Amino acid sequence: MQESNLAAHSGRGVSPWPHRLAVVTACATFPLLFIGGLVTSKGAGLAVPDWPTTFGYNMFLYPWSKMIGNVFYEHGHRLVASAVGMLTIALALSLWFQERRLWLRWLGVTALAFVIAQGVLGGLRVVLLEHTLAIVHAAVAQVFFALTVSLALFTSSGWREETLAQSIRDAERLRRICALTTGLIYIQIIFGAVLRHTGTRLDAHLFFAAVVAVHVILVMLRVARSGAARTSLSRLSFPLGVLLAVQLALGIVSYLGKFTPMLRMPIKAVVFFTTTHLVVGSLMLVTSLALTLWVYRLSPSSRVALRKEILKEQYSV
Repeated sequence: MQESNLAAHSGRGVSPWPHRLAVVTACATFPLLFIGGLVTSKGAGLAVPDWPTTFGYNMFLYPWSKMIGNVFYEHGHRLVASAVGMLTIALALSLWFQERRLWLRWLGVTALAFVIAQGVLGGLRVVLLEHTLAIVHAAVAQVFFALTVSLALFTSSGWREETLAQSIRDAERLRRICALTTGLIYIQIIFGAVLRHTGTRLDAHLFFAAVVAVHVILVMLRVARSGAARTSLSRLSFPLGVLLAVQLALGIVSYLGKFTPMLRMPIKAVVFFTTTHLVVGSLMLVTSLALTLWVYRLSPSSRVALRKEILKEQYSV
């Protein structure tokens, strides 16, 4: 009964806007990753030679009639990125003025810093013509996407309410393997970016693909034995397994189509499969991260901290 009362109180007086903006920002970031992948796959990264202008125009005033060929992809990427930047500003402000948890306010500021840094990295890539900056740009994009998904999770009502009534056995061990899996997926994504931009380190990309596959299977097996929270965690572990299967299939097709003569696919098909391979990897990253965060939230130590947090808010109102 006490936990039910705490859960009910935790949702009182909470503005829905931080969560709404976090969800919208995360959803807008996902297609941005796909568009960025298209820019790389089509070799359109330098189709617009200047930055922050576009062929001398203000970026937002560039004529739509001139957005043809690779310029369409590169300039479109800039416009969508700008929209995500605006959403991130709104999200950071909403968190700062409407969120009670101080750590979450600063996480919103961190997201804003990341999106600014990402824009600068993208611009410097164009100006300095450095492949290394392109790889860093791709890696930071994945971190930002993961951060927006985390903010959507942290601001959700279920983050407080559902966890008070659940617990899992051996939470620490499950949390460690989930965190390790998330880290391995991110490393795999980085080697994927290196491969896409330089054509090298295919060996590392394939090696980490195998390691990630093993760890995802281990996570699924351990979640199946996790106890009372099995259903809650399975909502993430099962999709993670499905994404792994899709990702492996996409990886095989992309490899055969791009690096061998076995599949004589048209260039458009190669672009589609390699770009889809990229974004499915992104979905794997955020799914594994969300699973890791949920395991942490359902651990006994976190539940105690949650009660203290809600009681603190209750007496401060």
